[in-house]
Order: sequence, then C-alpha cells, then structure tokens
Amino acid sequence: MKQSQLFTKTRKEAPTDEVSKNAQLLIRAGYIHKHMAGVYEFLPLGLRVMHKISHIVREEMNAIGGQELKMTVLQDPEIWKKSGRWDDAVVDNWFKTKLSNGQEIGVGLTHEEPLAKVLTQYVHSYRDLPIYPYQIQVKFRNEARAKSGIMRGREFLMKDMYSFSQTEEDHHAFYEASKKAYMKVYARVGLGDITFETFASGGIFSKYSHEFQTLADVGEDTVYLDRSKKLAINKEVFNDEVLLELGVKKEDFEEVRAVEVGNIFSLGTKYAEAAELTFETESGDKKYPIMGSYGIGIGRLMGVIVEVLSDDKGIVWPESVAPFRVHLISIGENEKAEELYKKLTDKGIEVLFDDRDVRPGEKFADSDLLGIPHRVVVSKRSLENGGVEYKKRTDSEGVVISVEDMVQRLL
Repeated sequence: MKQSQLFTKTRKEAPTDEVSKNAQLLIRAGYIHKHMAGVYEFLPLGLRVMHKISHIVREEMNAIGGQELKMTVLQDPEIWKKSGRWDDAVVDNWFKTKLSNGQEIGVGLTHEEPLAKVLTQYVHSYRDLPIYPYQIQVKFRNEARAKSGIMRGREFLMKDMYSFSQTEEDHHAFYEASKKAYMKVYARVGLGDITFETFASGGIFSKYSHEFQTLADVGEDTVYLDRSKKLAINKEVFNDEVLLELGVKKEDFEEVRAVEVGNIFSLGTKYAEAAELTFETESGDKKYPIMGSYGIGIGRLMGVIVEVLSDDKGIVWPESVAPFRVHLISIGENEKAEELYKKLTDKGIEVLFDDRDVRPGEKFADSDLLGIPHRVVVSKRSLENGGVEYKKRTDSEGVVISVEDMVQRLL
C-alpha cells in the first residue's frame, strides 16, 4: 500500500483524556480512533493487526480440534434465566435493551448458555462427543473501568471456545491441550517469554480457573510468580490451600504486576443442565456433557503487545502481527523506490510505501511511530553507495546494502 493513499494520518499528540500508553500510541499512529470511553474504531492499519492476531489464534484452536462458528450477539433472556445469570445481582456487566414490542433482550457478553442450547439439536449420543466449537466475535460488557485503552473495552473482539466432553478424563485432557495451545499463541505474537500460566478465581464460571498473565508494570493484577516452574498464582486466590495443591513453596514466589491475556475455565455440567443438553452413553444412560470455556481477547492482546514492546519512539510490532513487514521510504527517489515496491510485492512481501512529499525527518519519525519491523530507505546517497539503507525497527543505525541482499534478508 502507498502511504499517500492511506486515509489515516499520524499525529503528534494523543487525546488529552487518554491515559493508557497503548491507546495513546495506537491513536497517534492512526491504528485506532477513540469513539468514546472503552469504545474504539479499528482503522485500516489496526484492522490488519487484528486480522494477523486472529489468524494465529484460529490456527492454534484448529490444531486442537476447534470448529469455528458465529453465534448471535442478541440474546434471549429465557436461556440465561434458567442458568441464573440474567439477574444483575449475579452478572453486573450486562448490556440489556428492548425490542419495539417491549421484549427485553441481552447483548452478548459470553456464550455458554446459548451454545449449549444450540447443541441440544445436534448432540444426542456419545458418538457426537467431544466437540470444541469456537468463535471470534464482538462482545459487549458494561465495564465500570474503561481507562486501559483497548486492553479493557466495553466493545471488544474475543475468541471464545467451548468444550463438550463425555467424561472428566476427556475434559481434563482437552483442558491441558488448550493450555499448550494458548502458550503457542503467546509465543507466536511475541509475548511468550513474559507470559505465565496463572492459577486464579473462577469468577462467574467456577471456583478456580487458569489465567494467562503477561508481565507489565501497568498490569491490573498482582500475581506471585515462580519463574523456575513458569507458573504464577493470582493474589486473589493466594493461600496455603492453593500452594499445597500446586507443590509450590511460599518463599519461592516474587510479587509482580501483570495483565491477563487469556483464561480457561472448567464448567462441569451447570450450563448443560440449564439448557437440558444430554447425550446417551454407550450403556444407554442419559448424561450431561462436561463443559469448559476458553477465552482470548484479540484487542486486549494487541494492546498488551503495544504496552510491553514499544519504546520511546513508538510502537514495535513483532513480525507475526505487524500490519506490513517492510516500511519502504523514498527520499527524493520515487521512481527507483516504485521499482523496488513492485519487486517486493511481486515476491509476496507486504510493503507500506511512503511516497509522500514531506520532509525526511517526518518520514523517519512516522516510521518509528508506526513500528513496522523492517525499514528500507531509497535515497540519492544510498544509491550512490550501492543500494538501499536497511534497518530493523529495533536497530539503532541502518546499513547500506544491495537490493539483492535486502530482498534475501526479507525472504
């Protein structure tokens, strides 16, 4: 894409009411636009990043047997009343509205109950299980706190997977497989070294759960971390019972701040019972399937990447999720740069080509702010020295190399 055709523009200052670093940088770089507190539009660059993250998540969920679908956002209260979660005293962050005929409906915040209801039409026998449906869909939650940019929104994109198993043993096997899949996701998006499986409260789902927490000074959670075991315990459940259940010694933990980037829950049969979802066992008995729930906030993950990997110049995207691999900058050499742009795109390399008629200093500052992994500058000086100036976003200085060497590096 040519940068002159990109309708978004960079800006020197973020909105004065935006306090989070991730939103400040993403707004300044033109990735998102703030509509109101906790609600953001994802602009072309931001949507490209969201698609990259979603693709990684989708691949890892498919690898453990996930089947993608799309549930409705509008929710029938009757399904939720049966499980007891329609009551605001039980779940306090519903968005609720009414149809023109006065019927009250909910705006989806999770999908355990409605998905269990759907499966009453398709699961009848033990032969129909296990099944692992998931979706990547917009959720709505009436969050009291919406000051963390896209890390905590009222409208956000989420991957939610649900498992339906015959036995506790089958459920446990998938639950453990999901832990490994989640860690693969975090490794692929550049957060693997600082993300830890964390023992936590089950919240509205169950007594206990597992979170995945990424170390960050701006984190909303306090966790106790045992680096040698790559395991953590959320402060909210840090007690002798949990320490004993894990073999973990109190003196081996350090207290750190972290941001939750995913969670998984064992749900038992509660929601299957509410939906009257049963299956016939091999011996002819009727049983409820055992459920699990597995969530990753796609936008939250994007925000965390910006929070923990950015530097004083701007965003630093890992290659796997960057909107483009290469930022090609022309300094008075648009014809030569155009040839290189075509050469790179013909080889399947994603390029943002800065062909704008602005000062070099503005182009370089924008390049650092945008955070694209590789920068290639075509200028009179570079051409006289035998090629182009190549620099990784994390390098302090660029080097002049031949076009052929640069292409090989990118390939």
